[in-house]
Amino acid sequence: MDELRVVSSDEAQRLIREGALLLDVRDDDEWAQGRAPGATHVILGELPDRVGELDVTRTVVCVCRVGGRSRRAALFLIERGFDAANLDGGMVAWVEAGGPLESDGAEPSIA
Repeated sequence: MDELRVVSSDEAQRLIREGALLLDVRDDDEWAQGRAPGATHVILGELPDRVGELDVTRTVVCVCRVGGRSRRAALFLIERGFDAANLDGGMVAWVEAGGPLESDGAEPSIA
């Protein structure tokens, strides 16, 4: 298995600007409360069935709340030939670094 690449929020934002896909693997309620604009949402448990929806030619930056689920997602994708990375610290780090946030409700939150 290839080694897992871990990226900071700043590095993730740079990769996304350069065309990487941000893959959010959190649960539906977490996604609805607050997410990065433009992210793709696939719950971790659904990833094996939905991996075919992802473009293997794009770098994929995986994110969850703090980094555990997204680490598993990134390793899963690497095993299937993707260039995948894990966002260190997840959405918590994203917000702390000033990353943009949107939600389905009023005030976006990652709590």
